[in-house]
Amino acid sequence: MSQGKIVKVAGPLIVAENMRDANMSDVVRVGKQKLIGEIIEMREDRASIQVYEETAGIGPGDDVETTGAPMSVELAPGVLTSIFDGIQRPLTKIREIAGSNITRGVEVTSLDHEKKWDFNATAKVGDQVVMGDILGTVQETAVVLHKIMVPKGAEGEIVEITSGSFNITETIAKIKDKDGVVHDVCMLQKWPVRVQRPYTQKLSPDFPMITGQRVIDTLFPIAKGGTAAVPGPFGSGKTVVQHQLAKWSDVDIVVYIGCGERGNEMTDVLNEFPELKDPKSGESLMYRTVLIANTSDMPVAAREASIYTGITIAEYYRDMGYSVAIMADSTSRWAEALREMSGRLEEMPGEEGYPAYLTSRLAQFYERAGRVICAGSDGREGSLTAIGAVSPAGGDNSDPVVQATQRIVKVFWGLDSSLAYKRHFPAINWLTSYSLYMDQIGEWMDKNIAEEWSSLHHDAMLLLQQEAELEEIVKLVGYDSLSAPDRLTLESARSVREDYLQQNAFDDTDTYTSNKKQYMMLKMIMAFSKECRSALSNGVKVEKLFALPVSEKIARAKYVPEDQFEAYFKDTLAEIETSVANVVSEDPDGKDVSFLTV
Repeated sequence: MSQGKIVKVAGPLIVAENMRDANMSDVVRVGKQKLIGEIIEMREDRASIQVYEETAGIGPGDDVETTGAPMSVELAPGVLTSIFDGIQRPLTKIREIAGSNITRGVEVTSLDHEKKWDFNATAKVGDQVVMGDILGTVQETAVVLHKIMVPKGAEGEIVEITSGSFNITETIAKIKDKDGVVHDVCMLQKWPVRVQRPYTQKLSPDFPMITGQRVIDTLFPIAKGGTAAVPGPFGSGKTVVQHQLAKWSDVDIVVYIGCGERGNEMTDVLNEFPELKDPKSGESLMYRTVLIANTSDMPVAAREASIYTGITIAEYYRDMGYSVAIMADSTSRWAEALREMSGRLEEMPGEEGYPAYLTSRLAQFYERAGRVICAGSDGREGSLTAIGAVSPAGGDNSDPVVQATQRIVKVFWGLDSSLAYKRHFPAINWLTSYSLYMDQIGEWMDKNIAEEWSSLHHDAMLLLQQEAELEEIVKLVGYDSLSAPDRLTLESARSVREDYLQQNAFDDTDTYTSNKKQYMMLKMIMAFSKECRSALSNGVKVEKLFALPVSEKIARAKYVPEDQFEAYFKDTLAEIETSVANVVSEDPDGKDVSFLTV
């Protein structure tokens, strides 16, 4: 282990000399308190080190000692249900030792090394195994079966394997490699956070991650293994969207990173998640969740590391064959940490002071998402979906972080402050948002949900675009000057907006909508619009159509429980048909001919 001396301290950045034997990305211990740091730059024998703890009291002449190992996370049973800080220190354990504030220099293991786990061996003596092959399983929580995989560098023949009760550092198997060296394998793996975990093959993301949020699933869907960004100004609902996705997405594991978030928001997450019930299993949502909390008052360098810590944990569970979703809230705070460290390193600034390598660092993060054939010989499939919130100053989407993210991700859910002010949540703007997965997912929906899904999606988007154009005309000449078909377009678009896209996250029924219910809800709105348009051509006054009681029934549909919805849907469709037909068959009070002027 090499030892150097500090020559400069600049906030979280320190410079140490006599570090010639150290390597880039090595973890170091700084000063008498043994603060954790990481080497981020080497110049001759001088190392620039970002320190993950408060550096007050550290000065020139203090010792720096390298550990000779890169920044790594511990991967083993016990990761789920945990709450970590940005460098995988368990916050609950720290609180027991040091109280509610993280004390400098506190030393705790990331995972409990004493707790015994029941290991059930599935491989047997004599089996030839490669990296990623499953040796056995551990029931980590009530809902997740943890698969113990062959670590890197331990490929060969199993010469010993034992089922039983072990802690994560005890030997569970022995593997002899081709050179005759016997490797002891335990349940604990360590992996450098800045290195992507290997896989066999990357697959095309062509089926959706169901979120239960209508505006997302219908208009801007995301594929399993896809990438998405949620940009928006303060108060537009980024965090609530992230919470909803974490709660309701059809994934096996959720990794939630609060990256530089406000303390009260993180408190809400930490209090709320253990209380929430997983809709699939009925157990606590925490049983399949990992929380990484790095609030805005924690050291800035740890914020930069938190993203990598989270994605490495997510990759580990993906390698077991699970579908994983990672929520990063928010990548803007992470970019600000990069900017601060870059400024202290005296690097040439890029746009708005962000480092020139901002885009490549963001790409490194998002490119670790994907649907893959996992490492190992059984060909199991896993997926990792990355969703990052972006908080541009003043909600300005020309912000460098938004622009860099937009170049990388394939789904863009642009949140709009004007929609948020109107209390329209989720405040995803349907005119600025997009999904590049729509073609593949549309095909999947047509096959698996309903044949006309894609055409309904197209009709709904067309209505919303027509509404935006007509609103400009209304501002100029007033609503009354519009023709009957145009007024019908506005009314139908209003129904799509208010009765369909608007969703209440705090209502037990409305918070989640299955794909089948989404299809039936949209079908009702579009069927009513179609029938009304047909009635107009028969000379019916548009006001009569707007006054039909069935429109209220459509508006109430979102609050009808899933198990009663099919009957409600059939009744409503029949009522639409009969009520519009009745209006047409009545002797109209003078024919409406305004439709002829279109």
